[in-house]
Amino acid sequence: MPLTPANQAQLIRSSQKDEYYRSVLRNSTNEACQTVAGSKHWLDWRREIELLSDLAYYGLTTLLGYQTLGEEYVGIVQVDPTKRQIPSRGRRCLFVLCHSFIPYILEKVLVCLENELEGGQEMHGSVGSRRQVASGWWSLELWLRRGVQLAVGLLTEQQRRECQPAVFVIQQSVALLHRLHVALFYISSSFYDMSKRAAGISYLRVMGPNGDDSTIRRSYRLLGTISFLQLLVTVCLQLNNFRQRQRAREEWKLYRNLSPQHTASSSPTAPRCILCLEARRHSTCTPCGHLFCWECITEWCNTK
Repeated sequence: MPLTPANQAQLIRSSQKDEYYRSVLRNSTNEACQTVAGSKHWLDWRREIELLSDLAYYGLTTLLGYQTLGEEYVGIVQVDPTKRQIPSRGRRCLFVLCHSFIPYILEKVLVCLENELEGGQEMHGSVGSRRQVASGWWSLELWLRRGVQLAVGLLTEQQRRECQPAVFVIQQSVALLHRLHVALFYISSSFYDMSKRAAGISYLRVMGPNGDDSTIRRSYRLLGTISFLQLLVTVCLQLNNFRQRQRAREEWKLYRNLSPQHTASSSPTAPRCILCLEARRHSTCTPCGHLFCWECITEWCNTK
């Protein structure tokens, strides 16, 4: 029986089936760890437990050269770029690394970087210290936080303020890149996961070809085109939102440097801002009719 490339529907069903079994393994591991170690330690290590569960799932299947449960369900096999043999051990290791470990590291680094840039010294002295005590000196998150602290400590205050929008852009770019990759998959039916694209792993089906294979591929190409258009609209909206956030920050800096209102500060019965609980400075009215300090309400809108 000749082997033919797997279509989009088969790859999606395989990925969904793998995701289901990964979720089952994660839930079982979380319940076991919560029962043995307690809720407090489980909450501290929940993300790491899920990472180990994913590594165990792919370690017992892909790394050993076997089909995953999702691949076996739809009858597809992994092949290297030559499409004549299964991927080498190095390619399979690269796939597992990109699929499970790199997203974990990227998430941790971005969160630590965002906290360091926005939290300031107050966060370092409160939440950060408690987390370090809970995690221990052998915690990977603790070492990442220390590395980020050293890197951020080399920056000036102006450079820190300039890096804050860059972290937001990176976080949004990762999500947009994933959506772009999915749209390309719908059109070309080559790689459903970016990790498989990085490792050069594609799929062949071992079952007989279906009569409606060409119809399935055309339908997914149409879906890919629509996904591209939706992605373009999303990018335009996010760029507009980013410009509005930058404009709000500039206006906040401008009004923050204005002189305080003497009438508000001199009178003991001066109206107070319900956010800072002090006398209102540069009173600003929201559409609902409430009055706040300009600095307080703009910072609240930027945060919330």
